[in-house]
Amino acid sequence: MAMRPTATVPEMLRQANLRPTRQRLTLGRLLFESGDRHITAEQLHAEVTALGEHVSLATVYNTLHQFKRAGLVRELAIEGSKAYFDTNTSNHNHFLLETTGDLMDIPGDAIRVEGLPEPPDGMKITHVDVVVRVSKS
Repeated sequence: MAMRPTATVPEMLRQANLRPTRQRLTLGRLLFESGDRHITAEQLHAEVTALGEHVSLATVYNTLHQFKRAGLVRELAIEGSKAYFDTNTSNHNHFLLETTGDLMDIPGDAIRVEGLPEPPDGMKITHVDVVVRVSKS
């Protein structure tokens, strides 16, 4: 779902057919008001807790998944069990800094993927996520 870059968090939620509850507004402001971010649910929970807000980790996970279903964030599974949520929903890939787990965007046109297999009958490929692992030399 494409949002206007100048949309406020309440407007974004309404456009995504999500009721702007206090918790969604608080989490949305942390996610969307400071530029594009890559964040785990645990990191977001720590940020909201540092603000003195009482939001459970389960609520953070539920809200992030609601935002994902609404097209406001992308979920990236890194190393199987670790999920990052990306506020940049455009078609792009990532560098993963192995020592810290930080993700950095790679522009969408910087990687070309060739030789993809045909998807199973009745299915189509919607996106290919490429994660390039890097370390400081």
